[in-house]
Amino acid sequence: MRTAPPPLAAWRQAGRVLVLVALAAGAVFAWQHRYALDPDSLARAIAAWPAAPLVFLAAHVVASLCFFPRTVLAMAAGLVFGMGWGVTWAVCGSVLGAVAGFLLARYVNGGLIQPESMPRLGPVLQRAEAGGWRAVMALRLIPVVPHSLANYALGLTRLKLSSYLLGSFLGQLPMTIAYVDLGAAGGRLWQGGTSWIAPTVIGFAALLVSVLLPRFARQRG
Repeated sequence: MRTAPPPLAAWRQAGRVLVLVALAAGAVFAWQHRYALDPDSLARAIAAWPAAPLVFLAAHVVASLCFFPRTVLAMAAGLVFGMGWGVTWAVCGSVLGAVAGFLLARYVNGGLIQPESMPRLGPVLQRAEAGGWRAVMALRLIPVVPHSLANYALGLTRLKLSSYLLGSFLGQLPMTIAYVDLGAAGGRLWQGGTSWIAPTVIGFAALLVSVLLPRFARQRG
């Protein structure tokens, strides 16, 4: 007698469990190797591939899912690709990683957790949901909020993907520019000369903007 296949709900539940196990394993690996995965080591590993931009984007998505700091990837982008292309690839990688975490949280959650049922995080997520892309941008500008945590947390809301995408892009932009240019400055400084001055000035200016913007937003609010 042929055994009936498991119902669709069981397959979905098994898929969610496998995803959680894979993410947990990735987070543990990233934590254990956090000192070895510095910008210089990552830059050399990425630059060794012919399709370095695609490898960088893939690494950025994986890093975003595993709670690895995106600032390290941004500095590596500056070392490998320089100022202009470094910002381009770092912004693309950051946004792709943010979307991946957002959609993955929605898939794993499947409506099981409602933001209003969470005593501490719930009110923050509800304000983000009501505020749309502006609230997402403001949350992204807070430097102490981990990139991966924000991705997963916002995935629990009913935010539109378009609002999340726009807010994430704008909110992550100043910090991304800052660390890419500082990474590029470090690479140029190592080579000698004075070409490191311009990316250093731009990097610190962008870093200053990323620090001042949340304070300005709070004053306006």
